[in-house]
Amino acid sequence: MTPIQQQSLPLVLEGKDVIAKAKTGSGKTAAFAIGMLTKINPRDFAAQSLILCPTRELSTQVATEIRRLARYQQNIKVVVLCGGQSIGPQIGSLEHGAHIIVGTPGRIKDHIRKKTLSLRRINTLVLDEADRMLDMGFYDDIQHIIGETPAKRQTLLFSATYPKQIKSLSAAFQQEPIEISVESIHSTSHIHQALYISSKEHKLVNLMRVLAHHQVDSAVIFCNTIKAVKQLCEYLRDQGLSVKALHGDLEQRDRDQVLIQFTQRSCSLLIATDVAARGLDIDDLPAVINYELPRDPEVYIHRIGRTGRAGKAGLALGLFTDAEKYKLDAIAEYQNKPIEFEAAEILNANIDFVTEPPMVSLCIAGGRKEKVRPGDILGALTGDAGIDGKAVGKITVLDYVAYVAIDRKVANKALKRLEQGKIKGRKFKIRRLR
Repeated sequence: MTPIQQQSLPLVLEGKDVIAKAKTGSGKTAAFAIGMLTKINPRDFAAQSLILCPTRELSTQVATEIRRLARYQQNIKVVVLCGGQSIGPQIGSLEHGAHIIVGTPGRIKDHIRKKTLSLRRINTLVLDEADRMLDMGFYDDIQHIIGETPAKRQTLLFSATYPKQIKSLSAAFQQEPIEISVESIHSTSHIHQALYISSKEHKLVNLMRVLAHHQVDSAVIFCNTIKAVKQLCEYLRDQGLSVKALHGDLEQRDRDQVLIQFTQRSCSLLIATDVAARGLDIDDLPAVINYELPRDPEVYIHRIGRTGRAGKAGLALGLFTDAEKYKLDAIAEYQNKPIEFEAAEILNANIDFVTEPPMVSLCIAGGRKEKVRPGDILGALTGDAGIDGKAVGKITVLDYVAYVAIDRKVANKALKRLEQGKIKGRKFKIRRLR
């Protein structure tokens, strides 16, 4: 178990209220989900547990982890309720009953107002990334939602930081909570940080130098604004690189698809705003690049914490201008260690590096609602389609659609065979994502 699991899980199982300070990626989802699942009555299809999250991405990630942990129990239904998606299908899912609700405060409040969600049977309430929700101005929504739950319940509050608002939130809604604090910021000891100073006018060219010099084949590149994300994405695409943008202007369906393509290694570079800085869980991410340094040094720590997870080595690269030197000084002070930097122009930019991702994502127009499982897709590919199992990568199944990563060398063959064949005895539309 991780430190947060060791300290909080026994208390959660005892039914205590807990306020825990723990960094992103510390394993806190399992800490509250395991205890929560032990109290679920599968025969009662009323909502029994509620997890509030600040973003759609984190809500989806938490729900995925809960479903994984719930496999040992039969018929546990988890429903995600977030904005940016049509409310109709969500209402339909709720009408069929749900044990566990995961979602963002705004959309949860919408369902309460429409009387499509009742919280009268909630026995476990979780506020995940509570500090982030407060930063986003959700205090009133949270207060309203909690007012709809029974007074007798277990309330678990998880936060990466511990500002005064968190204390007042705990005082208002928890009963004699036990405080737990584990390492509050990401350990950067196994993340190699390399920062480069650049003139503003040569920053784009110097980013290409950084990518080539460090042989970056997969990375999340952070910008501070949506405008910067779009401009950088267009520039890198013009250079022949495989890039996708992730920001708040995208529809939820598009955000899901972009993240899936990146995690399936069919896209090399993900250009993102801080919507992706928390709750973005990508296995074995080799590098994070700060194209723009954030004003808040804690945000910088959260950004680079996407790499070097679970004790693995990570690479954190960054560019800054002379006018941004104060940001670098603030980050160094926050980390309590100096950060060395070099001029970007000294890097060797004449190195050829791989610009084409190793995988291609195929989209299948059928998901969980059609009883499609990853094993069904794998079986269709390795059976009648004759694709070597080693050429099949990550498979992601959502409610109405599924995605499978295929080795680029055999992607066209796999697409053709799936179009001609069947999955679980049925024909589905298949398309290749660009």
